[in-house]
Amino acid sequence: MEVQLVPLEILRPHEQIVIKKVDQLERMTVRWNAYTKPLLVDRASGTILDGHHRYEIAKRMGLLCLPCVLVDYISDDSIAIIPWPGSGRIQISKADVLEAASSGELLPPKTSRHLLSDDLPPISVPLSRLLLPAI
Repeated sequence: MEVQLVPLEILRPHEQIVIKKVDQLERMTVRWNAYTKPLLVDRASGTILDGHHRYEIAKRMGLLCLPCVLVDYISDDSIAIIPWPGSGRIQISKADVLEAASSGELLPPKTSRHLLSDDLPPISVPLSRLLLPAI
């Protein structure tokens, strides 16, 4: 999986975040002075599939880009989606995710869980680099 730096302005969340989790993850990100996991993003729409809390941290810190793995969400059958246990949903579809992102009517936190055949690669991208444009 290739990790690319993607401008923050093209990323679109589909789920709400949990502020307490963002606060905890922000402290860890500052301590590491780097992003250690890329976001998973649909190449066509910019929809964030995994990494909503990391995206929120980037907005707080004024970062200009984020490390992302871009996928062809709709056509890639190796990406499965299930509802998180406790979400109250019996099912969720890729279309539900894309609709939430495009409409701006975000789903509750931890509604969708994306399963990949490959895990996202470990990375270490310094915050200083993420303050610069993606180019």
